[in-house]
This record gives sequence, structure tokens and C-alpha cells, in this order.
Amino acid sequence: MSPVVKRYGALVLGGLLLYGFAELLPNVLGPYPLRVFINMCIAATLALSLNLVLGHTGQFSLGHAGFMAIGAYVSAFITVSFPTWTSAVVINEAFTDTFVFALATFAGALTAALGGLIVGMPTLRLRGDYLAIATLGFGEIVRVVLLNINAVGGARGYAGIPHRADVFWVLAALALCAWVIQALMDSAHGRAFLAVREDEVAASAVGIDVTKYKVRAFVLSSFFAGVAGAMFAHHETYLNPASFQFQKSIEIVVMVVVGGLGNSFGVFVSALLLAYLPEKLRDLQEITGIDLRMVIYSLLLVVMMLVKPQGLFAKWRVPLWKYRP
Repeated sequence: MSPVVKRYGALVLGGLLLYGFAELLPNVLGPYPLRVFINMCIAATLALSLNLVLGHTGQFSLGHAGFMAIGAYVSAFITVSFPTWTSAVVINEAFTDTFVFALATFAGALTAALGGLIVGMPTLRLRGDYLAIATLGFGEIVRVVLLNINAVGGARGYAGIPHRADVFWVLAALALCAWVIQALMDSAHGRAFLAVREDEVAASAVGIDVTKYKVRAFVLSSFFAGVAGAMFAHHETYLNPASFQFQKSIEIVVMVVVGGLGNSFGVFVSALLLAYLPEKLRDLQEITGIDLRMVIYSLLLVVMMLVKPQGLFAKWRVPLWKYRP
């Protein structure tokens, strides 16, 4: 059997398994556990996308929530407005819903990537704290702009978004993000990213265009942040600019740091754990009558940084899967 047949056969088999799992899971989990699971997958997508910039390329970005917000609002605006645009056209409803959601997700992700390009071209010439401050400023600009756009609800929030992001879509987005990043890191581009992370001067000396590779990583990271934002919007069915504050970017950074910078498997596991932990700690609130979730969460992070400053899974260099071109 040829390698091409094996590769595409494995892809089809993986898709069928993913579809079967997505159909089975809602029957196994209740509504609330299913909601938590979907939020965990969205968090993992965000963390893996940021890891490309923060872990693999070594650029400290604090504006990831801004790109997530762009993807969420653009995709939501398209799906909400589509029935108005096509009111005089008769289209199969089921097919239309799927097609429009896929198109809206891609448009939101593409707009987020464009935002990443616009921000990345000037700011990625900066380093360290300066880059972090610049990206933080961008994230806040996005939030303030959304607060003042009445077409998407402004400060009152954007309601009426159709629920499209079920388990299949969220898992497919996560799998696509993981596969693309792993394939990229197994290529010459990935080795260039790692060279930029280790020493920008040395990378430039051997002919690597440092700024170009920084921008490439930033744009791709922004694209998948936009995909995660679209999943979030069509799962929650309501958006508010308060959901994309500075704390959201910090939350994603923490997931990457806890998992281990540049360690895709570690970041994936830590994102799932840190998205699940606050929900699990709700049981303690019912017992004590006091909401201690963030106190315990913060203490665990402090202890972890003292004991494992390189991340909980720094030594677990396990690829999510091995890409073979």
C-alpha cells in the first residue's frame, strides 16, 4: 500500500472515529459535564495556538484574547446576519446552517489572522517586555472598540447567536490546530522558529529572516485563536466584551507556562486540567459556603512555579502525533 493511500486512509479513519465519539459523548455525559468538556477543548485550542508564539518562537504575547474576540464577533455577526441577507432565497436549512457556520468560522479566523499581521509587522521588531506591552495594548484596543460598536451589541453584549459549536466541531477545531502546528514544527519552518527562540542574533547570522518568521508564527497563532473564538461564540450563544479582558490572555499564558514552554503535549494536558479545575472546585464552595476557587487555584500555581518552574510536563516531550510528509 502506497504512503499516500495510508496517509489519507488514516485521515478518513480518524475523521470517522472523531464523528463517532462526538455522537456518543452527549449520550454519556449530562448537559453540564458536556458544557465543561467543550470549554476544556476550546481552552486547549487557545493554549496550543499561543504556544506556537510563546513556546516555540519565544515571543511573549499578552494579546491573545483580542484575537479570540475578533474571531468570535466576526463569525457571530455573519451567522446572525445571514438569514437577513438571504431572506428571498430558498436554501436547504440543514446544509445552510453547516455551510454558513464553517464559512463564518473561517472568516472570523482569517480576520483574526489579518489583525495578527497588522499588529505583528511593527511590534514583532520589539523584544521581551516591550513586545508584551504592545500586544497587551492591542488586546485592550479590541475590547474597547467592541464596547462601542452597536452593530454587535456594544456594552450590552451580543445575543441571539445560533448554537452551532457542538462536540464534533470543537474537537475538529482542536485536532486541526494540533495537526497543523505539529506539521509545521516538523518542517524547516519549525526549525527556523526554534532557532529564533534560542538566539535571534545567531539565527539572523545564518540567514534566517527573524522578523518574517516571528510574523508567520504570530499570524498562524492568531488564526487559530480566531477559530477558538468562533467556537466559543457559537457554544455560549452570547458574547460580551468583558469575556475578553486582560485576565483572559493571562489565563491562556498560564496554561502554556504550566504545561511547559514549547511542549505541545504538556500544554494540551495543562489546558484541559486548568479549564476543569475551577469547575471541580465548585464542590468545595457548596461544602464551605465560600467561593475559594480562585484562592486555591492561585496557591496551586504559586506552589507549582516554586517546585516545577519549567512546567509540570517539561520532560514529557511526547508529540500529539508524528507528522510524516
